[in-house]
Amino acid sequence: MRPEFAEKRLREMQMWFARDFGMGLAGRLRKRLTLPFLFVAAGLCAMAMTSPARADFRVCNATQNLVGVGIGYRAKAGWITEGWWHIEGSTCKTLIEGPLSSRFYYLYAEDAERGGRWDGPINMCVAEKEFKIAGVNDCVARGFQRAGFQEYDTGEQASWMVQLTDEPATGGAPNAPAPGTNSQ
Repeated sequence: MRPEFAEKRLREMQMWFARDFGMGLAGRLRKRLTLPFLFVAAGLCAMAMTSPARADFRVCNATQNLVGVGIGYRAKAGWITEGWWHIEGSTCKTLIEGPLSSRFYYLYAEDAERGGRWDGPINMCVAEKEFKIAGVNDCVARGFQRAGFQEYDTGEQASWMVQLTDEPATGGAPNAPAPGTNSQ
């Protein structure tokens, strides 16, 4: 190594030594903790920015009674109906977690205490107990019950919420939602 480069390198090392060890314990700790803290902070920010927004299909029960809910949707393998979700009064429950994959979803609900229902004109299959049924045809012949589901056009949104309100309709007519809402 040439002498001028060796001297330059020696001066750099002396400056580093004086700067690092001349600042005291607090300064050295601050310097050693700053870089890892910045990496952790940058990582948390990156995770927060890349985390997807919560998306799902939720049903809120705005009544004071327990409600049983079934949902129908078109999957890759065909039509599926699922139930029962038991939703206590004044609470919400997620029926489908994650971004919605269909545009149309179908809902049927029964008031477990008063016997009313929220239904519609689309016939699908349900069962007495917890169920997941493939297909919507020949419900009775296959040992299921037939129920009228209300259609919800989500407009291909990633998330949707339906609110069940008091005075459920009986006899097949759903409650009329207020303009611009998903309430039933």
